[in-house]
Amino acid sequence: MTGPGGPGLRRRLSLFQVTLYGLGTTVGAGIYLLIGEVVKVAGMAAPSAFLVASILAAFTAFSFGELVSRFPESAGEAAYVEAGWGSRTLATLVGLGVALAGSISAAAMAVGFAGYLSEFVTWPEPVVVTCFVGLMMGIAAWGIGESVSIAGLFTLIEVGGLAVVIWVARESLAALPAHWGELVPLFRPHAWRGVGAASLLTFYAYLGFEDMVNVAEEVKGARRTLPLAIAITLSVTTALYGLLAAVAVLIAPPAELAASRAPLAFLYERATGTPATGIAVVGTLAVVNGALIQMIMASRVVYGLAARGHLPGVLARVSDRRGTPVVATSAVGALVLVLALWLPLAPLAEGTSIVTLLVFVAVNLSLLRIKRRPEAGAPPFSVPRWVPLAGACSAAALLSIRFAETFRG
Repeated sequence: MTGPGGPGLRRRLSLFQVTLYGLGTTVGAGIYLLIGEVVKVAGMAAPSAFLVASILAAFTAFSFGELVSRFPESAGEAAYVEAGWGSRTLATLVGLGVALAGSISAAAMAVGFAGYLSEFVTWPEPVVVTCFVGLMMGIAAWGIGESVSIAGLFTLIEVGGLAVVIWVARESLAALPAHWGELVPLFRPHAWRGVGAASLLTFYAYLGFEDMVNVAEEVKGARRTLPLAIAITLSVTTALYGLLAAVAVLIAPPAELAASRAPLAFLYERATGTPATGIAVVGTLAVVNGALIQMIMASRVVYGLAARGHLPGVLARVSDRRGTPVVATSAVGALVLVLALWLPLAPLAEGTSIVTLLVFVAVNLSLLRIKRRPEAGAPPFSVPRWVPLAGACSAAALLSIRFAETFRG
């Protein structure tokens, strides 16, 4: 076991592996339920809602791409904020906020998994949650190559589930020309109100790039590899979501789809006339994968903060055998278990969306400040100044809406 001054993390992840990691945290279990909510709000214009959300997410995603190209470090957001604002306190708060958000997300997935398993076994929920968190913690500490390979396998299954639904419903795309004006309501201003409201829901379905940057110290050629992986992840996700939304509204009336508690299973059964048991299983695997990826991400943030001197040095220890931050991983696992067993997750989860948007505003503004410095230079991946400005403005707008919804609720 090495300390902060010893060997660091091992660079084992290729472009393919880190892209699967990104897809795993982006194409999560949420999309298996989200499509119904989006159709409920946007109706036939649901594909436009996903497109608008992808554009809003792209501004911040490309800002992260340049920043990781400049600073390929764990606890990326903290490193970016410290470089942009020169404040260790602000950087620590940002890093802790990111780690806490990931831990809350993993805890929520652990509880969700226990709820699903209760349909098949009668084990007490605390026992299931404890075993689940322990297993995810063990996989995360096993080795970055091994844990990301397992996550990558689950990701391929998740993406495959979406692709299967799109494929079995492909004949509905023949009606696309006749309904194009409904799917993309360019000349119907009233329809864009629903698109705008639905875009708030779909924006969160594109998040994941902020998790990818936190494994930067374990990626080969991270300065060039990670910006490309972020772009590929966003492109694949946009294509999948757009096609899924299109076949969804073309194969079934929006009202019926919105009323379904399992919309993807409903679409599969509508298209094939057979039970969608496999789709339900894929949705469960997505929960497992999401929890694993969030625990990997949070542990790397804690490790990065400790390595930079923001947290006790013991958290920066790396296993000589595994090359993973086992102390940080154990700390995150313990926090996830406490959150899952003893704290109400609904209000905590609501707060994480606010924290995430606050981090996005701070990170985008950090890039603007960095780019204004003559000594900053040009990294391997660079974006125009208007990109982080647009990212900060869009995140601030979403943040104000989220605050309004929270206080109204």
